[in-house]
Amino acid sequence: MNFLIVGLGNIGREYADTRHNIGFMVVDELIKQANGTWSTLKHAYYSEYKQRGHNVYVIKPTTYMNLSGKAVNYWKQELKVPVENILVIVDDLAIPFTSLRIKPKGSAAGHNGLKSIEASIGGQHYPRLRFGIGDNYSKGRQIDYVLGPFDKDELLEIPALIEHSVKMINSFINIGIELTMTNFNTK
Repeated sequence: MNFLIVGLGNIGREYADTRHNIGFMVVDELIKQANGTWSTLKHAYYSEYKQRGHNVYVIKPTTYMNLSGKAVNYWKQELKVPVENILVIVDDLAIPFTSLRIKPKGSAAGHNGLKSIEASIGGQHYPRLRFGIGDNYSKGRQIDYVLGPFDKDELLEIPALIEHSVKMINSFINIGIELTMTNFNTK
C-alpha cells in the first residue's frame, strides 16, 4: 500500500520555525527517524521510505501554503495514492496548543492550505492531523500570530508534541485512522 504524508508550511528562512510551519517540522522529524533525506522535486521537497511493507512518500510543498493543493494533487496522481491514504499535517488555531487530533475528514475552517487541497482533490474527505497552536492573539492579529515564532514556554513543549505527532503518523500507516484516533488523539 502507498501512503502520502504531507507537512504543510511555507518555504523560506523567514517562515522557518513559525506556527504555520509546524507541518514541515513534524515531517522533518519523521524523515529524520526514518533515516531519510529530502530531494527537491516537482512542487515539493520529497522523501520516501518503507515501513512494514508500505511505501511511505512524504512531501513538503514548495508552492507556499495557499497553493498546497497543487503539490498534493500532483503527487497523489504521480504516486497513485488513494485519498484515504493521504495524511495532511496542519497547524490549527481552533484547538488549544498541546492538542493533537487526527481525523478522517473535515472542513478547511478558514485554513488556506486546506482550502487549496480541497479545491485540488475535490473535497474534504482526506485525513488530517491537526496540530493545535491555540488562538492567543489580539483581534486582527491572526496573520502575525500564525506567521510568528512559538513563544519560549511553547518551545519547551514542541519536541514532545512533534514526537507524539510522529507516533500518530506511524500508527495511521500501520493500523489505520480509526484506531489511531482512539489511541492517540489528545485534548
